[in-house]
Amino acid sequence: MLIKIPRGWEIPEREATPEEIFTNRRQFVKKLGIAGIGAAVTLSGWDRVAAAILDHRGDNDKIYPAKRNPKYVLDRPLTDESATAHYNNFYEFTTDKERVADLVEKFQIRPWTVEVTGMVAKPKTYGVDELIRVMPVEERLYRHRCVEAWSMAVPWTGLPMKAFIDLVQPSSSAKFVRMVSFNKPEQAPGMRTQSWYPWPYYEGLRMDEAMNELTMLVIGIYGHELPKQNGAPIRLVTPWKYGYKSIKSIVKIEFTDKQPPTFWNDIAPNEYDFLSNVNPKVPHPRWSQATEQPIPGGPRRPTLLYNGYEEYVAHLYKV
Repeated sequence: MLIKIPRGWEIPEREATPEEIFTNRRQFVKKLGIAGIGAAVTLSGWDRVAAAILDHRGDNDKIYPAKRNPKYVLDRPLTDESATAHYNNFYEFTTDKERVADLVEKFQIRPWTVEVTGMVAKPKTYGVDELIRVMPVEERLYRHRCVEAWSMAVPWTGLPMKAFIDLVQPSSSAKFVRMVSFNKPEQAPGMRTQSWYPWPYYEGLRMDEAMNELTMLVIGIYGHELPKQNGAPIRLVTPWKYGYKSIKSIVKIEFTDKQPPTFWNDIAPNEYDFLSNVNPKVPHPRWSQATEQPIPGGPRRPTLLYNGYEEYVAHLYKV
Protein backbone atom coordinates (compact mmCIF):
# COMPACT_ATOMS: atom_id res chain seq x y z
CA MET A 1 0.00 0.00 0.00
CA LEU A 2 1.28 3.44 -0.94
CA ILE A 3 1.00 5.90 1.93
CA LYS A 4 1.59 9.52 1.07
CA ILE A 5 3.12 11.58 3.85
CA PRO A 6 2.51 15.27 3.13
CA ARG A 7 5.42 17.66 3.27
CA GLY A 8 5.25 20.61 5.57
CA TRP A 9 4.43 23.03 2.77
CA GLU A 10 1.62 20.95 1.27
CA ILE A 11 -2.05 21.66 1.97
CA PRO A 12 -5.12 19.44 1.57
CA GLU A 13 -6.66 19.58 -1.91
CA ARG A 14 -9.94 20.81 -0.43
CA GLU A 15 -8.15 23.99 0.71
CA ALA A 16 -6.34 24.71 -2.54
CA THR A 17 -7.41 27.60 -4.71
CA PRO A 18 -9.19 26.21 -7.81
CA GLU A 19 -6.98 26.36 -10.91
CA GLU A 20 -9.48 28.49 -12.84
CA ILE A 21 -9.55 31.15 -10.11
CA PHE A 22 -5.78 31.15 -9.68
CA THR A 23 -5.00 31.45 -13.38
CA ASN A 24 -7.47 34.30 -13.83
CA ARG A 25 -6.23 36.38 -10.90
CA ARG A 26 -3.70 38.33 -12.92
CA GLN A 27 -6.13 39.05 -15.74
CA PHE A 28 -8.73 40.16 -13.21
CA VAL A 29 -6.29 42.55 -11.56
CA LYS A 30 -5.29 44.01 -14.94
CA LYS A 31 -8.91 44.63 -15.86
CA LEU A 32 -9.54 46.40 -12.58
CA GLY A 33 -6.37 48.43 -12.93
CA ILE A 34 -5.53 48.01 -9.25
CA ALA A 35 -1.91 47.00 -8.96
CA GLY A 36 -1.95 46.42 -5.24
CA ILE A 37 -4.99 44.20 -4.92
CA GLY A 38 -2.90 41.11 -4.37
CA ALA A 39 -1.39 42.61 -1.23
CA ALA A 40 -4.67 44.01 0.00
CA VAL A 41 -6.75 40.84 -0.21
CA THR A 42 -6.00 37.67 1.72
CA LEU A 43 -5.96 34.39 -0.19
CA SER A 44 -9.29 33.29 1.21
CA GLY A 45 -10.67 36.78 0.55
CA TRP A 46 -9.38 36.64 -3.01
CA ASP A 47 -11.07 33.29 -3.50
CA ARG A 48 -14.43 34.80 -2.58
CA VAL A 49 -13.92 37.89 -4.74
CA ALA A 50 -12.64 35.98 -7.76
CA ALA A 51 -15.29 33.29 -7.47
CA ALA A 52 -18.00 35.94 -7.47
CA ILE A 53 -16.51 37.58 -10.57
CA LEU A 54 -16.05 34.30 -12.40
CA ASP A 55 -19.67 33.36 -11.75
CA HIS A 56 -20.60 36.18 -14.14
CA ARG A 57 -18.28 35.22 -16.97
CA GLY A 58 -20.92 33.20 -18.77
CA ASP A 59 -22.21 29.69 -19.11
CA ASN A 60 -19.14 28.48 -21.04
CA ASP A 61 -17.07 28.33 -17.87
CA LYS A 62 -19.57 25.91 -16.35
CA ILE A 63 -18.86 23.17 -18.89
CA TYR A 64 -15.39 22.47 -17.49
CA PRO A 65 -14.56 19.85 -16.59
CA ALA A 66 -16.98 18.22 -19.01
CA LYS A 67 -18.26 14.72 -18.40
CA ARG A 68 -15.86 12.15 -19.81
CA ASN A 69 -17.18 9.69 -22.39
CA PRO A 70 -15.99 6.27 -21.10
CA LYS A 71 -16.18 4.68 -24.54
CA TYR A 72 -12.87 6.17 -25.66
CA VAL A 73 -9.96 4.76 -23.67
CA LEU A 74 -6.19 4.86 -24.02
CA ASP A 75 -3.49 2.21 -24.14
CA ARG A 76 -0.96 4.61 -22.59
CA PRO A 77 -0.79 7.30 -19.91
CA LEU A 78 -1.97 10.82 -20.64
CA THR A 79 0.76 13.16 -21.79
CA ASP A 80 1.77 15.69 -19.15
CA GLU A 81 -0.10 18.93 -19.76
CA SER A 82 3.06 21.03 -19.74
CA ALA A 83 4.28 19.05 -22.77
CA THR A 84 1.12 19.63 -24.81
CA ALA A 85 1.22 23.31 -23.90
CA HIS A 86 4.85 23.83 -24.96
CA TYR A 87 5.35 21.52 -27.94
CA ASN A 88 3.08 22.69 -30.73
CA ASN A 89 3.02 22.77 -34.51
CA PHE A 90 1.45 26.12 -35.38
CA TYR A 91 3.31 27.64 -38.33
CA GLU A 92 1.17 30.77 -38.22
CA PHE A 93 3.30 31.75 -35.22
CA THR A 94 6.61 29.91 -35.76
CA THR A 95 8.11 26.68 -37.05
CA ASP A 96 9.83 26.23 -33.66
CA LYS A 97 7.47 23.96 -31.74
CA GLU A 98 8.89 25.00 -28.38
CA ARG A 99 8.30 28.73 -28.99
CA VAL A 100 4.68 28.81 -30.09
CA ALA A 101 3.38 29.35 -26.55
CA ASP A 102 5.64 32.40 -26.22
CA LEU A 103 4.29 34.04 -29.38
CA VAL A 104 0.51 33.74 -29.00
CA GLU A 105 -0.03 36.53 -26.46
CA LYS A 106 -1.32 39.03 -29.03
CA PHE A 107 -3.62 36.49 -30.68
CA GLN A 108 -7.20 37.58 -29.95
CA ILE A 109 -9.69 34.72 -29.63
CA ARG A 110 -12.71 36.72 -28.47
CA PRO A 111 -14.93 37.74 -30.10
CA TRP A 112 -14.71 34.83 -32.54
CA THR A 113 -17.11 33.71 -35.24
CA VAL A 114 -17.40 30.65 -37.46
CA GLU A 115 -19.08 31.15 -40.84
CA VAL A 116 -21.09 28.17 -42.10
CA THR A 117 -21.64 28.35 -45.84
CA GLY A 118 -21.96 26.40 -49.07
CA MET A 119 -24.44 23.59 -49.72
CA VAL A 120 -26.27 23.91 -46.44
CA ALA A 121 -29.87 24.60 -45.44
CA LYS A 122 -28.94 26.93 -42.63
CA PRO A 123 -26.00 29.15 -43.64
CA LYS A 124 -25.10 31.28 -40.69
CA THR A 125 -22.23 32.96 -38.91
CA TYR A 126 -22.06 31.60 -35.37
CA GLY A 127 -20.39 33.23 -32.43
CA VAL A 128 -18.21 30.47 -31.02
CA ASP A 129 -19.74 30.90 -27.57
CA GLU A 130 -23.22 30.60 -29.06
CA LEU A 131 -22.20 27.39 -30.80
CA ILE A 132 -20.80 25.94 -27.59
CA ARG A 133 -24.02 26.68 -25.72
CA VAL A 134 -26.28 24.86 -28.19
CA MET A 135 -24.09 21.78 -28.72
CA PRO A 136 -23.51 18.66 -26.57
CA VAL A 137 -20.05 18.87 -25.00
CA GLU A 138 -17.99 16.00 -23.56
CA GLU A 139 -14.42 14.97 -22.81
CA ARG A 140 -12.69 12.20 -24.74
CA LEU A 141 -9.25 10.64 -24.33
CA TYR A 142 -7.57 10.35 -27.74
CA ARG A 143 -4.19 9.43 -29.12
CA HIS A 144 -2.63 12.17 -31.26
CA ARG A 145 -0.09 11.26 -33.95
CA CYS A 146 1.96 13.84 -35.85
CA VAL A 147 3.21 13.17 -39.37
CA GLU A 148 6.67 13.99 -38.00
CA ALA A 149 6.50 10.69 -36.04
CA TRP A 150 5.90 12.02 -32.53
CA SER A 151 2.78 11.35 -30.50
CA MET A 152 0.75 12.40 -27.46
CA ALA A 153 -2.27 11.19 -25.49
CA VAL A 154 -4.70 14.03 -24.87
CA PRO A 155 -7.99 14.65 -22.98
CA TRP A 156 -9.94 16.82 -25.42
CA THR A 157 -13.19 18.60 -24.59
CA GLY A 158 -15.49 19.26 -27.51
CA LEU A 159 -18.59 18.43 -29.48
CA PRO A 160 -19.14 15.66 -32.02
CA MET A 161 -18.81 17.02 -35.55
CA LYS A 162 -21.89 14.99 -36.48
CA ALA A 163 -23.99 16.99 -34.01
CA PHE A 164 -22.80 20.20 -35.64
CA ILE A 165 -23.56 18.87 -39.12
CA ASP A 166 -27.05 17.84 -38.00
CA LEU A 167 -27.55 21.37 -36.69
CA VAL A 168 -26.66 23.15 -39.94
CA GLN A 169 -28.32 20.58 -42.27
CA PRO A 170 -26.10 20.29 -45.35
CA SER A 171 -27.62 19.25 -48.66
CA SER A 172 -27.54 15.56 -49.61
CA SER A 173 -25.40 16.70 -52.56
CA ALA A 174 -22.61 17.90 -50.21
CA LYS A 175 -19.82 15.33 -50.26
CA PHE A 176 -17.00 17.26 -48.55
CA VAL A 177 -16.38 19.72 -45.74
CA ARG A 178 -13.86 22.51 -46.29
CA MET A 179 -12.45 24.37 -43.26
CA VAL A 180 -10.42 27.58 -43.13
CA SER A 181 -8.35 29.03 -40.30
CA PHE A 182 -7.82 32.67 -39.29
CA ASN A 183 -5.91 35.26 -41.30
CA LYS A 184 -4.38 37.75 -38.86
CA PRO A 185 -0.73 38.40 -39.76
CA GLU A 186 -0.67 41.36 -37.38
CA GLN A 187 -1.25 38.90 -34.52
CA ALA A 188 0.60 35.85 -35.83
CA PRO A 189 4.27 36.60 -36.63
CA GLY A 190 4.82 33.41 -38.62
CA MET A 191 2.32 34.56 -41.21
CA ARG A 192 4.46 37.65 -41.80
CA THR A 193 7.88 35.98 -41.78
CA GLN A 194 6.72 33.02 -43.90
CA SER A 195 4.70 34.90 -46.48
CA TRP A 196 5.45 32.27 -49.14
CA TYR A 197 2.90 29.93 -47.56
CA PRO A 198 -0.64 30.20 -48.98
CA TRP A 199 -2.27 31.61 -45.84
CA PRO A 200 -4.78 31.21 -44.33
CA TYR A 201 -4.51 27.50 -43.49
CA TYR A 202 -7.19 25.30 -45.05
CA GLU A 203 -8.18 21.65 -44.75
CA GLY A 204 -10.93 19.28 -45.76
CA LEU A 205 -12.68 16.00 -45.05
CA ARG A 206 -15.03 13.74 -46.92
CA MET A 207 -18.54 13.96 -45.53
CA ASP A 208 -18.43 10.38 -44.21
CA GLU A 209 -15.21 11.23 -42.34
CA ALA A 210 -16.74 14.39 -40.90
CA MET A 211 -19.79 12.40 -39.78
CA ASN A 212 -17.72 9.66 -38.16
CA GLU A 213 -18.25 9.38 -34.42
CA LEU A 214 -14.57 10.09 -33.67
CA THR A 215 -14.50 13.48 -35.39
CA MET A 216 -14.71 16.38 -32.95
CA LEU A 217 -14.80 20.14 -32.89
CA VAL A 218 -12.64 20.81 -29.84
CA ILE A 219 -12.89 23.75 -27.45
CA GLY A 220 -10.99 22.50 -24.39
CA ILE A 221 -8.19 20.36 -23.07
CA TYR A 222 -7.25 18.94 -19.63
CA GLY A 223 -10.56 20.06 -18.20
CA HIS A 224 -10.30 23.73 -19.16
CA GLU A 225 -10.57 26.04 -22.15
CA LEU A 226 -8.27 25.37 -25.08
CA PRO A 227 -5.07 27.46 -24.92
CA LYS A 228 -4.19 29.62 -27.89
CA GLN A 229 -1.18 27.50 -28.86
CA ASN A 230 -3.41 24.41 -29.06
CA GLY A 231 -5.81 25.96 -31.57
CA ALA A 232 -8.23 28.09 -29.54
CA PRO A 233 -11.00 28.84 -29.55
CA ILE A 234 -12.19 25.97 -31.76
CA ARG A 235 -10.32 23.34 -33.76
CA LEU A 236 -10.86 20.02 -35.47
CA VAL A 237 -9.64 16.68 -34.07
CA THR A 238 -9.53 13.54 -36.24
CA PRO A 239 -7.47 11.07 -34.18
CA TRP A 240 -6.97 8.46 -36.91
CA LYS A 241 -5.29 11.00 -39.21
CA TYR A 242 -1.96 12.80 -38.97
CA GLY A 243 -2.18 15.90 -36.84
CA TYR A 244 -1.99 18.48 -39.63
CA LYS A 245 -5.48 17.40 -40.75
CA SER A 246 -6.87 18.68 -37.42
CA ILE A 247 -7.03 22.33 -38.43
CA LYS A 248 -6.75 24.91 -35.64
CA SER A 249 -8.60 28.18 -34.92
CA ILE A 250 -11.39 27.64 -37.46
CA VAL A 251 -13.27 30.65 -38.88
CA LYS A 252 -15.12 29.04 -41.81
CA ILE A 253 -16.80 25.70 -42.52
CA GLU A 254 -18.05 25.16 -46.06
CA PHE A 255 -20.04 22.23 -47.46
CA THR A 256 -19.30 21.37 -51.08
CA ASP A 257 -19.72 18.65 -53.70
CA LYS A 258 -16.10 18.94 -54.85
CA GLN A 259 -13.00 17.70 -53.06
CA PRO A 260 -11.42 20.82 -51.59
CA PRO A 261 -7.71 21.60 -51.87
CA THR A 262 -5.74 21.25 -48.65
CA PHE A 263 -2.78 23.31 -47.44
CA TRP A 264 0.00 20.73 -47.28
CA ASN A 265 -1.23 18.74 -50.25
CA ASP A 266 -1.02 21.89 -52.37
CA ILE A 267 2.50 22.62 -51.14
CA ALA A 268 3.95 19.09 -51.32
CA PRO A 269 1.51 16.62 -52.93
CA ASN A 270 4.14 13.88 -53.02
CA GLU A 271 4.43 14.03 -49.21
CA TYR A 272 0.93 14.87 -47.96
CA ASP A 273 -2.17 13.34 -49.52
CA PHE A 274 -5.77 14.38 -49.00
CA LEU A 275 -6.68 11.46 -46.72
CA SER A 276 -3.50 11.45 -44.58
CA ASN A 277 -4.53 8.43 -42.51
CA VAL A 278 -1.97 7.12 -40.03
CA ASN A 279 -0.35 4.05 -41.59
CA PRO A 280 2.90 2.49 -40.35
CA LYS A 281 3.37 0.66 -43.66
CA VAL A 282 3.42 3.82 -45.76
CA PRO A 283 6.59 5.82 -45.07
CA HIS A 284 6.85 9.54 -45.49
CA PRO A 285 9.29 10.20 -48.36
CA ARG A 286 11.85 11.46 -45.85
CA TRP A 287 11.33 9.17 -42.83
CA SER A 288 9.70 5.97 -41.64
CA GLN A 289 6.25 5.96 -40.06
CA ALA A 290 6.70 2.50 -38.50
CA THR A 291 7.38 3.88 -35.02
CA GLU A 292 6.63 7.05 -33.07
CA GLN A 293 8.27 9.03 -30.28
CA PRO A 294 6.00 9.88 -27.33
CA ILE A 295 6.34 13.45 -26.11
CA PRO A 296 8.07 14.52 -23.89
CA GLY A 297 10.11 11.29 -23.79
CA GLY A 298 10.21 7.56 -23.27
CA PRO A 299 10.82 4.58 -25.55
CA ARG A 300 9.57 4.67 -29.12
CA ARG A 301 6.30 2.86 -29.81
CA PRO A 302 5.14 0.93 -32.87
CA THR A 303 2.75 3.06 -34.91
CA LEU A 304 -0.77 1.64 -35.01
CA LEU A 305 -2.81 1.48 -38.21
CA TYR A 306 -5.27 4.39 -38.18
CA ASN A 307 -3.52 5.38 -34.93
CA GLY A 308 -5.30 2.48 -33.21
CA TYR A 309 -8.81 3.46 -34.34
CA GLU A 310 -9.23 0.79 -37.02
CA GLU A 311 -12.51 -0.51 -35.60
CA TYR A 312 -14.09 2.94 -36.00
CA VAL A 313 -12.81 3.99 -39.42
CA ALA A 314 -11.46 1.06 -41.47
CA HIS A 315 -14.86 0.61 -43.17
CA LEU A 316 -14.53 4.12 -44.65
CA TYR A 317 -11.59 3.07 -46.81
CA LYS A 318 -12.51 -0.36 -48.10
CA VAL A 319 -12.17 -0.54 -51.86
